[in-house]
Amino acid sequence: MATEDLARSISRRMSMDASSDKIKWASASIREVFDSPGGDLFNQNGREEDEEDLKWAAIERLPTYNRLRHGMIKQVHEDGNVVHKTMDVSTLGVQDKKNFIESILRVVEEDNERLLRRVRDRTDRVGISIPKVEVRFQNLSVEGDAYIGSRSLPTLSNAFLNTIEEVLRMLRLASSMKKTVEILHKVNGVLKPSRLTLLLGPPGSGKTTLLKALAGVLEKDLRVAGQVTYCGHDMSEFIPQRTCAYISQHDLHHGELTVRETLDFSGRFLGVGTRYDLLSELSRREKDSGIKPDVEIDAFMKATALSGQHSSLVTDYVLKILGLDICADIMVGDVMRRGISGGQKKRVTTGEMLVGPAKVFFMDDISTGLDSSTTFQIVKYMRQMVHIMDEVTSRKDQEQYWYKKNETYHYVSVPEFVDQFASFHVGQRITDDLSVPYDRSQTHPAALVKERYGISNMELLKASFAREWLLMKRNSFLYIFKTFQITIMSIIAFTVFFKSEMPSGRAADGSKFFGALFFGLTNVMFNGAAELGLTLMRLPVFFKQRDSLFFPAWAFAIPIWVLRIPISVMESLIWTILTYYTIGFAPDATRFLCQLLAYVGVNQMALSLFRFIAAVSRIQVVSNSLGTFAMLLVLLLGGFIVAKDDIVSWMKWGYYISPLMYGQNAIAVNEFLDERWNDPNTDTRIDQPTVGKVLLASRGMFVDGYMYWICVFVLFAYSIFLNILFILALTYLNPFGSSKSVVDKDANTKKKNKSTDRSSASKAPLNKGVDMGVRNTPSFTSDKDNRRGMLLPFKPLSLAFEHVNYYVDMPPEMKSQGI
Repeated sequence: MATEDLARSISRRMSMDASSDKIKWASASIREVFDSPGGDLFNQNGREEDEEDLKWAAIERLPTYNRLRHGMIKQVHEDGNVVHKTMDVSTLGVQDKKNFIESILRVVEEDNERLLRRVRDRTDRVGISIPKVEVRFQNLSVEGDAYIGSRSLPTLSNAFLNTIEEVLRMLRLASSMKKTVEILHKVNGVLKPSRLTLLLGPPGSGKTTLLKALAGVLEKDLRVAGQVTYCGHDMSEFIPQRTCAYISQHDLHHGELTVRETLDFSGRFLGVGTRYDLLSELSRREKDSGIKPDVEIDAFMKATALSGQHSSLVTDYVLKILGLDICADIMVGDVMRRGISGGQKKRVTTGEMLVGPAKVFFMDDISTGLDSSTTFQIVKYMRQMVHIMDEVTSRKDQEQYWYKKNETYHYVSVPEFVDQFASFHVGQRITDDLSVPYDRSQTHPAALVKERYGISNMELLKASFAREWLLMKRNSFLYIFKTFQITIMSIIAFTVFFKSEMPSGRAADGSKFFGALFFGLTNVMFNGAAELGLTLMRLPVFFKQRDSLFFPAWAFAIPIWVLRIPISVMESLIWTILTYYTIGFAPDATRFLCQLLAYVGVNQMALSLFRFIAAVSRIQVVSNSLGTFAMLLVLLLGGFIVAKDDIVSWMKWGYYISPLMYGQNAIAVNEFLDERWNDPNTDTRIDQPTVGKVLLASRGMFVDGYMYWICVFVLFAYSIFLNILFILALTYLNPFGSSKSVVDKDANTKKKNKSTDRSSASKAPLNKGVDMGVRNTPSFTSDKDNRRGMLLPFKPLSLAFEHVNYYVDMPPEMKSQGI
């Protein structure tokens, strides 16, 4: 109080006497008071606030671009003092991001809601509205064609019959035996903005189909009727995959990447959406209004609004709120690599979409496989609804929910449920909402996304190259093994075809050189066979991310193609260096380089061919069969196993389209047109002037030197052509569908018939909806007459276990620390 009275008296003195001397004296008096012993206790916060104001004023004076990238980050020194450091948020390191997230999210369950409220308060203070989306679906019906009964089982005979039937159907020689199966029938609903909606239903009830239909990612072979709108807009008016996100129940990820890298690349591909535009407008309004924002929230929003970052703060935020920060730097893993647990992988699937800018999330079975503590947060909100709504439409399980004990139970069919729900006040409210058209003029400009991809084409390529390079490094063992393999094979080759055993210059010597050239050609070609399995392994993740519009097919394919070129050169160089002079090919540096170039072209062609086969076949069994058939055909028509003149006339076209033929001709022409094969021809049966040309002509190969360059050009043209086909296959082909549920023939017939037979009790009107409850001792006698087929005897068994222990070995890193 004494300090306040002194400050007021000084202020009065300053107002009474405005001379400069008096003001200087008053200022000195103030400094003397607050600099005196004990005064620092009251002055420290003031100095910190002044320093913070000065730093913020410096940020405000920056140009708009720099202002939106600079913020104040709180740092805690070892002595406990807290300071705010001005820095470019785009340069935050990994540890800086971790520390920043830890400072604002100490306890996730409490601090996350507080953080989001602080963000919302900042936008509300300047009158910025957050984009919101309302989803409506009206009379939505989905149906597809499927085999019914035993014909739908995945047996060998069924697969053979299905293939024959499909071919005949395409030729219009037979009709399809598939039956129409209705998955959804005239479903109506409204998903209000800022709502969390729970979708419940038994397996096979169409939950996934409904979510995919609302997200716009439904399979192409399904027929859809009805209407789905976002803020009154049809799906053709915007890009639904960029506005919403469908989170699949299947966990498909690159096993070679860590959890952090998976989310980083996902966020990099998806972009930041409207975050940057929102921040720009927010900063402008605050500057005009003279409002100083919360420095932590300002830094958080700026760091999460930057696109093109190799690692974004959004990743650390999502890792924290999903509890994945403890495994952030562990590989995801797959069937061949040990990685994170199943529950953690399920959360990675969710986080992969949460790092993006989607405004609507359709989550399909996101709690499957989660541990009890994580699932509890979800289940506790579902519990009451589950008790009221379980599988009440199932003929088998429905009776246990019958509540009217004084009335005889009767089965209530799905159409009856639909009718009663429509007459219920909840159903009537939905009908009323749908009857009023959505006011499209009220749609926020940023609510619906109309750009197909989140970042530019150049940024897509940069991100794809970065990810492919990282995947190659994680699969370095494969490339090291391939290098070791071709080294061993080259040593074997020059041991078999050693120079001292390879005389040249005569026609009789040509067969050994043909064999050596062909052996080298096939080794260089088949060394690229690993590309088949590698591509197949990545296709499931590619199809998921392609359908979610992470990137187009060309952005995925071009980095693979380009980054394999150095590997082709290296493998071809190893083979040529170790075999060329040791076997005894033409001792000419130019011809050495020409053979190397031909082998590079052959290897590139082979890699492109294997990639294309993988993209077309899409599964391991088909790719192995198709790949083996293609390789045998290419080898047979390559010009060495069977000479061109020995091929039947109607198969000559196969010789000219075989890419291996051009490789064989290139290396043979390069070798046999050397000067040492220029001895005069003594064989009158072949009209060629030199021994080398006689050898080439005897195998039906080209005899002119310029054909070498044409053959090499064709090899690289094949590589380009096959990569284009690879891109087209990735663009237009879809993964093979998963196995479907077996549909009973009689059940499907009953489904078609909307009027079902009912007992006299079931014909009674239900005036106030279906009155259901839970009964602990259900009996199924009323449904006994409707059963069909044979009931198999079932004897219950008991399983006892005692003193079961489960141990997990301690990681070596923790053992070394004495744990």
